[in-house]
Amino acid sequence: MIRPKTSLALAALLAAAVILSACGPAPTPPPPTPDLNAFATQVAATVLAQVRKTAAAYTPPVTDTPEASPTPRSTATPEASSTPAVCDAAKYVSDITVPDNTQMTPGQQFVKTWQIKNTGTCTWATGYTLIYGYGEKMNGKAVALTTDVPPGATAELSVNLTAPAKAGSYTGAWRMSNAKGYPFGDFYTVVITVK
Repeated sequence: MIRPKTSLALAALLAAAVILSACGPAPTPPPPTPDLNAFATQVAATVLAQVRKTAAAYTPPVTDTPEASPTPRSTATPEASSTPAVCDAAKYVSDITVPDNTQMTPGQQFVKTWQIKNTGTCTWATGYTLIYGYGEKMNGKAVALTTDVPPGATAELSVNLTAPAKAGSYTGAWRMSNAKGYPFGDFYTVVITVK
């Protein structure tokens, strides 16, 4: 015979067992919903970074009309390099005429000549030009090459300039441009003092 106290305890135990077995394991929470705004912001930032990188590498073509240049002298002196090969590359070698801080009179005309080296893998040919870069232009005009300059060779390139009319120190910079109009290589400067 079951006593009333025991039957009450047994009934409570049985009810607890039924309730617990009905519950089963706790359900897994659903995966979080992706934040589409955060994803769109991340994609936009990545695209913007690529656009800025591309824009920084682009240099627009120069629109100066080149004038004929005296034939540059070139001497081939190939040299090994540990840097990756680049088609269009130029390196300043020396000033041939008008050393830095040369004194000029107002409006004086002069010819500036630099020796530069083709450090790229492509030959500079027709269409390659010495162009104005920045600073005081001194009435200079772009100068088209009239002779090929092969990789490893040096050339003497000249530009006709005019000293400014006002007294002061002036600097102008020039550089090479390929047949598509894209500038490349070192800048070559002319530095004068007008008195």
